[in-house]
Amino acid sequence: MYAASSREALEGARVELETILRGAAASSDDAVTAGTELLTVSDIVSNNRSLRIALADSSTAADDRAAIAKKVLTGKVSDTTAAVVASTAARAWSSDADLVEGLQQLGREALLQAAKNEGKADAVEDELFRLSRVIKGDNELEQALSDRTRTADDRLALLRKLIAGKVEPITERLAANAVATSEELPGDAIDELSQLAAASNGRKVAYVTSAGEMSSEQRNALAAKLTEIYASPVTLHVDIDPELLGGVVVRVGDERIDGSISGKLATMRRGLR
Repeated sequence: MYAASSREALEGARVELETILRGAAASSDDAVTAGTELLTVSDIVSNNRSLRIALADSSTAADDRAAIAKKVLTGKVSDTTAAVVASTAARAWSSDADLVEGLQQLGREALLQAAKNEGKADAVEDELFRLSRVIKGDNELEQALSDRTRTADDRLALLRKLIAGKVEPITERLAANAVATSEELPGDAIDELSQLAAASNGRKVAYVTSAGEMSSEQRNALAAKLTEIYASPVTLHVDIDPELLGGVVVRVGDERIDGSISGKLATMRRGLR
């Protein structure tokens, strides 16, 4: 969770990035390049303590911090990326760690903007969700992807062996960044990306656990009802759990709606005590 000044800094940098990427001369390739480079820069800054501190040092004038960023990056990344990083460094961040996370967030959002430009936003969101479920459902795989005794290249090779040629390139870039840099378990980190993808499309995510497979009619009806409740389009991420016996359990944010048979039985048992 960002402190107030970092939230303001991120929002300002986000507006600038969006303005550039949605400009008349911008293309989907520009967004892909910016997103990929911002993730790389975030990783470089994270691993270079002196650079990280120099870019986030509030005792240094904003223009000087921007100049440092431009000096380091000019000729090594696109003009768009260099300008965004310089502008981001010039803002008031609560900590150098927040600056790093901010650059990473901007990179992810640029890639998701590219997916939207290409008409692939829904596919990327769905692929990230499914990948998170595959990883969470395989303890051996998740441990291997999160094992810090293995090199990042080794873990990324394992991930790419799993998804290469099976998902959109933007999905692969986002997932690779999460596996390489996140302190969370890979399944959770990639699940958060699927939520970010939904949010970028103006949608909320409903995590649905069903006793059995839901038909397309049932999914559509549930999505329509939740859209009505939350006054916002809702994406369903569905898992199957036969132990529910029947019905569904729905979680949206911190809210949980238990319409399962097992949940109703548990409520009845508590009422009989």
